[in-house]
Amino acid sequence: MHLTVFGATGGVGREIVRQALQSGHTVTAVVRDPARLPVTGERLEVHTADLTDPAPLSPAVTGRDAVLSGLGASSNEQARQGVSARVTDVVLRALEADGTRPDGGRPRFVAVSAAPLADEPADQTFVSRRIAMPLVSRFLKPVYDDLRVMEEAIHRSATEWTVVRPPMLRDTPLKGTYRTAHEVNMRGGRAIGRADVAHAMLALAADPAAVRQNVSVAY
Repeated sequence: MHLTVFGATGGVGREIVRQALQSGHTVTAVVRDPARLPVTGERLEVHTADLTDPAPLSPAVTGRDAVLSGLGASSNEQARQGVSARVTDVVLRALEADGTRPDGGRPRFVAVSAAPLADEPADQTFVSRRIAMPLVSRFLKPVYDDLRVMEEAIHRSATEWTVVRPPMLRDTPLKGTYRTAHEVNMRGGRAIGRADVAHAMLALAADPAAVRQNVSVAY
């Protein structure tokens, strides 16, 4: 496939780019600072943009099979400024204007969000339901408020979207084995590696059953 990755210098974004290239895909990585992208490859194109205007993004989204986003606020302070929602809105406007697929279909968009925005299963563990999730939701409330606005914009968009909702992210090697569920979190799913989130996003980008679905992913 020919893919475009936003947030390509972040933890999840770098893994998407690396794994996509290893799988033989052609990748356009959209970054603010190319020097912060450690991944290289013959099938990698780097597109520099500051994500304040959708127009300069047209060359990066036209004719792509899918666009994947690892964009997100890295702190509560950034989240209070609405970083995730603001930059994703710019990407969505670019996709809706110019994000045609090679087959002429609507743009395919896969974005990472977070598990606290999903419903908890009826059989969720006591620790997850009463301790872990309430604490995380409280201390990172600005982040999840920002992501909620972002998700609402994605859900309203004209794209064939998929929202991926991981729990606590870890910097661990790729396992390639994890659980997924549509619209609800998994029982006891408290963590996952960034590499496996990227792996899941690449798989979901090619899965018609994931279109217009919120997908939780965890070990």
